[in-house]
Amino acid sequence: MPTYAPARLTARRPRIAMIGAGSVVFCKTLTADILATPALRDSDIVLMSPTEPKLRRMEAFINRMIRDNGLSATVSATTDRREAIRDADFVVVMIAVGGFDAYAIDYEVPLRYGVDQCIGDTLGPGGVFRGLRHIPVLVDIARDMEAVARPGAIMLQYANPMAANCLALGRVTRVPFVGLCHGVQTTLDLIAGYCGIADKHEITWTCGGINHMDWFLRLEHRGRDLYPELREKFERPEYYKNEKVRGEVFRHFGYFMTESTGHLSEYVPWFRARADALALYCDEPAFGGESGAYYRWGKAMADKYAKVDPLEFEDTACECRSVEYCSWIMEAVVTGRPFRFMGNVYNDGYIENLPRDACVEVPTFADDTGLHPTRVGALPPQCAAACTTNVLVQQLVAEAALSGDPEHVVHALALDPLTGAVCTLKEIREMATAMLEAQRAWLPQFAGRRISPKPTIVIPPDVRPVEVPLDPALAIHQRFGALLSTKTE
Repeated sequence: MPTYAPARLTARRPRIAMIGAGSVVFCKTLTADILATPALRDSDIVLMSPTEPKLRRMEAFINRMIRDNGLSATVSATTDRREAIRDADFVVVMIAVGGFDAYAIDYEVPLRYGVDQCIGDTLGPGGVFRGLRHIPVLVDIARDMEAVARPGAIMLQYANPMAANCLALGRVTRVPFVGLCHGVQTTLDLIAGYCGIADKHEITWTCGGINHMDWFLRLEHRGRDLYPELREKFERPEYYKNEKVRGEVFRHFGYFMTESTGHLSEYVPWFRARADALALYCDEPAFGGESGAYYRWGKAMADKYAKVDPLEFEDTACECRSVEYCSWIMEAVVTGRPFRFMGNVYNDGYIENLPRDACVEVPTFADDTGLHPTRVGALPPQCAAACTTNVLVQQLVAEAALSGDPEHVVHALALDPLTGAVCTLKEIREMATAMLEAQRAWLPQFAGRRISPKPTIVIPPDVRPVEVPLDPALAIHQRFGALLSTKTE
């Protein structure tokens, strides 16, 4: 169980380690947010990535940001993760182990077995294998923090699959950590637009659930319940069209969720298992449900950026902060001014009808005494049940990643709602084997271990079944049948 302790900064400059700094979008966005925050503008930022060209590009760009904005922050870069973490107050994680080579396997191999994914980074075969790649690295980062970071240093974790990653971290480390996502912030934009509210910050709300399946338990604007209006809007085609899957789950489960159609369609068995369901609910382009949308878009961008440095065209201004929580949490820890956000944390009773060994996404406060998740209580039973189907897979992913037992990979995929709606157990075992063998370069915990093959059952036509005891209920049924036959004769 992690301890949510403070970083305990004094008058010294904050030291921030950015692990996975080759990420053009996340590293650039989060660093710009940090440099736009007065309390963080004199930070020492250390970039770490195993890929030198991307790392040096990012270092040069952040140096330009610092220079162009007249700031006193510093930036340095290293390929040595432990050195990056040494003496850090905050460790920001945005890794992508295996990159697009691994991501291609996550998408293309399951598709051969009929498992169609839109995003494939949270649940489903893609999410399972991304978790297997990321969890050992996250554990190593936590061990580095235990060894060389400042006492109470906080890990701000952005890598997917968020819930499985943080569940595993909660099992093995007491390093303070929180998983961060922007699902609530962006969903509030949608709700505000649908309900004609100019400023989404006027909406008061309570959320609870798991990452990418977080439910709005309360939605109000100036004391007015927004749910009646939202329900009415989702019976109208012009609103429903934008979010078919999220709208359909809302209609049947009664609560609105933070996850968009493309993502949500992968976490449940109802929308991607049949061609007619895909055509009805997942026919919008890109993240509206398109097959392989995120992989294809990301690969196209990566191929383009391999030839052209996108940072050459980025604005260096550091004025407005993004919706990402990272800089706001750091600011709260440094200044003591509390900040409320949705955090992914190990479930210490925060949601009472989800497993204790789960990662839950709940309202959390940050201040100069650390991170403070709050208790939501019980979710509506149908919402808790939907979340639990995902938690069970996440638990098995963590078990497989931490133990190196490849059989648990099969178990995780067998219990995955989408995979189980499409494949037999034999097909799931074959798919798991194909993915594991193709990704061994990024899965060292499975070295020397393989998934046991299971042959397809064959029953020759002349086989007679062995004698078995008669089931008591069948015996009674046969007795009554015999009596009935006797009387009718």
